[in-house]
Amino acid sequence: MSFLDHIRACNAHDLSGFRPFELDGHSVGWVRHALAEALPGVDPGFVVTPERVTIAPEIRDFEARSTLLDHAAGYLVERGAVTALRGEYYPVAPRWGAEPLARLDRAAVAAFGIESYGLHVNGYVRGDDGGLSLWIGRRARDREIAPGQFDNLIAGGQPIGLTLAENLEKEAAEEAGLDPAIIRQARPVGAISYTMETEAGLKRDRLFVYDLELPADLTPVNTDGEVEEFGLWPIAEVAHSVRTTGDWKFNVNLVVTDFLIRHGWLTPENEPDYLEIACGLRR
Repeated sequence: MSFLDHIRACNAHDLSGFRPFELDGHSVGWVRHALAEALPGVDPGFVVTPERVTIAPEIRDFEARSTLLDHAAGYLVERGAVTALRGEYYPVAPRWGAEPLARLDRAAVAAFGIESYGLHVNGYVRGDDGGLSLWIGRRARDREIAPGQFDNLIAGGQPIGLTLAENLEKEAAEEAGLDPAIIRQARPVGAISYTMETEAGLKRDRLFVYDLELPADLTPVNTDGEVEEFGLWPIAEVAHSVRTTGDWKFNVNLVVTDFLIRHGWLTPENEPDYLEIACGLRR
C-alpha cells in the first residue's frame, strides 16, 4: 500500500464500457452500454445510438429533462442497481459554474457518469511546538459507503441550489457541530479530481478542499449520525496510516495526501513517487 496506490485506485476506469451522455451538444456524462440500451424502454424521450445517449431535441425544458432522469433513476431502483433514491439532487451541467441543463438524484449520478462536486475540510490544530494534528472522524458502521472507515472532519456532496459557502455551513453544523462563525474561517486551498469506475457506474468527482485551523480547546461533535467518533491525530500518525493501510474512505486518502504535500510533510526528498502523486491528485 502507498500514497500512489490510493490515487491509482481512484482513477481506475475503462471508458470502452461506456458511451457519452450528451445534452445541447455538451458531453455531460457516461452511461454503461447495457443501461443505455434499456433507457428508451424506460422513457421514449431518451434517444440512444451506438455512439451516444441523449434526450429528444424537442425536450429542452429543465423540468422536463429532469423528469426523464427521474424515470431512469426509478428504473435503477426497480432493477436493484440502486438501493434507494436520496431525494437530494445534483446539477447536470457541462462544467462547474455553468447553467444546469437538468437535475439528477444523487443516488443515480454514477450510473449516468455525471461530473459531481463535493467539499472536504481538513480540520487541524497547531501545537505549541508548531506541529500539526488533524481531526479525524470514524464513519458510522451503518453507512452505505465506507462504514467504519476514517474520514475528514467535514465532507459532503454539493447539491443543486446551494452555494459552496451555504453548503459548507450546513455540513459543518451537521457533521462537526461547528458554528457558522468558525467555519467561515476555513480557507479554500484547491480542488482534487478523479474518475473511478465502480459497480454503480462512473464516479467523476471534483472535490473542493478547505483547511480550517481550530483552537486546541474545541472538540467537534457529530449531529447527523454519520460519524461515530472523532480523534485528534498527530500528522505523522495520519501519514503512516494513509500510506500503509486501507482504513480510510477512498477519496479521503487523496485529500489527506494533498494536505501532507501542502504543509511540507510529504516532499520530493522523502517520497520517490512525489511527482506522480502531486500530478495524480488533479487528473
